[in-house]
Amino acid sequence: MLITGENGTGKDVLAREIHAHSLRSGKPMVAVDAGAITETLFESELFGHVKGAFTDAHTDHVGKFEQADGGTLFLDEIGNIPLHLQAKLLRVIQNRSVVRVGGSNAISVDIRLICATNMDLEQLVREGRFREDLYYRINTVHIHLPALRERKEDIVPLSQRFLECFAKKYHRPLTGLDDSAKAVLEGSHWSGNIRELQNCIEKAVILSDGTELTAKDIQLEQSKQGTSTSGTLRAVNEAEEERLVREAMERSNGNISVAAKMLGVSRPTMYAKLKKYGL
Repeated sequence: MLITGENGTGKDVLAREIHAHSLRSGKPMVAVDAGAITETLFESELFGHVKGAFTDAHTDHVGKFEQADGGTLFLDEIGNIPLHLQAKLLRVIQNRSVVRVGGSNAISVDIRLICATNMDLEQLVREGRFREDLYYRINTVHIHLPALRERKEDIVPLSQRFLECFAKKYHRPLTGLDDSAKAVLEGSHWSGNIRELQNCIEKAVILSDGTELTAKDIQLEQSKQGTSTSGTLRAVNEAEEERLVREAMERSNGNISVAAKMLGVSRPTMYAKLKKYGL
């Protein structure tokens, strides 16, 4: 199964739901960020290795394929795997067995394979950057997750779900969104998709004083500041920034690390803000 969609559309969430509602739900689901594994460790991480296979191989290591035996293996960002490693992955998928690095015995594995990517694999195939045979092997069932801006009817229900989750987590008395908040949320582009929406609602819940989130609580400009030194603080002016810093410190009971996390900034940035406002 292949799941495609922009970053933040919930590909990993869908993969977990597929596993949870399948006959394999009682077995492990193993998730791997395929693009984050270095080339030197790729085979060892996915297929395992035997003791003595290389300098640091002090014990046998069970790879991700074996760990997922009977369950689901989720390979995220599969489009980032180098071309020469794709051939090794294809061989394992076709044979349904792995040979650990340094070993000689083929070990059978029974897995459901779910892959995900935000890249256009067909275009990569045309460019010779992704193997065509691997593409067809992983693409038996294809699910494309549309961007959040293409399904605006989901924005408010998702926001309400996130609100309830974070209100419980942070012990806030919030119960819902007022009409102004709904209008602002539905009118945003959400280039970061569901992940951006979740992050926005979390911060709004932390900083809100009422029982409903309002448009004033929704800090949409946070996502547009990029590498600004203010991080995700809504630095419209110094007075507003100081208010947010003070509130975060109060709600974290003076814990700078927690306050920094609430505001989405680093500890050094938080220290600088505290010094700036004499807090």
